[in-house]
Amino acid sequence: MSNKTAKLCLQSSAEENLNKIPHSDFSFADGLVIVTPDVTKPIKYYFMETKKATAKKSPAKKTAASSAKSSPKVTSKSTSKNAVKASAKTPAKDDAAKNLNDLFEDSLKDIYWAEKALTKALPKMQKNATDAKLKQAIGQHLEETKEQVKRLEACFKALNKKAEAKKCDAMQGLLDEGTGIMEETKAGAVRDAGIIAASQKVEHYEIATYGTLAAYAKILKEKECLKHLLLTLNEEKNCNDLLSKIADTNLNSKAIKA
Repeated sequence: MSNKTAKLCLQSSAEENLNKIPHSDFSFADGLVIVTPDVTKPIKYYFMETKKATAKKSPAKKTAASSAKSSPKVTSKSTSKNAVKASAKTPAKDDAAKNLNDLFEDSLKDIYWAEKALTKALPKMQKNATDAKLKQAIGQHLEETKEQVKRLEACFKALNKKAEAKKCDAMQGLLDEGTGIMEETKAGAVRDAGIIAASQKVEHYEIATYGTLAAYAKILKEKECLKHLLLTLNEEKNCNDLLSKIADTNLNSKAIKA
């Protein structure tokens, strides 16, 4: 059926226009039905009825869309709850630091324990090392570490505090890793490379710690402590540089061929 004829049908009643439309133009494919001259309803009415029937399918689409919109709200609520949990502050212990002075003192106790633990761990590393330069470097740093322990004790004295060690979980973890590396590598260049890796992790931790403590001492105007901390910080940096040089010369290359 042509667009012109369809338009004519929509604007007129069945009684006036049925005779003008060939029956061959009416088919199920066109969404129409074959009509007879006794039909009194306007053709426009039929098309309106068809649209209503078709419109019944639309609620399903709306439902799908609404459910799609509703799901983010649920996700939003759950995300909001998780965000609240994540932002919840950790309850402080009874003896928690209340000011920078307290934090400074606690940090000194922490590194004091770490340095004393190192004086026991370094001899074992030296014994397991094979490279002569590495053995010498570890031995030299062992003596430096003993002096660093004394400097920390001088810091406590300057603060009129008793030298007290508080277990350092970070250093304990690094020392455990170092022991594990020695157990998991064969003696020689490979183990030496592992010992350097473990030692430099320790040095990096100490550099970060002493740098922070020096910053605290400076702002707290603890000049005596600052002097000792800066001296130790310089030694830790030098030790780290020395270990890098030993690894970069021939040691790592030897580990490849081992």
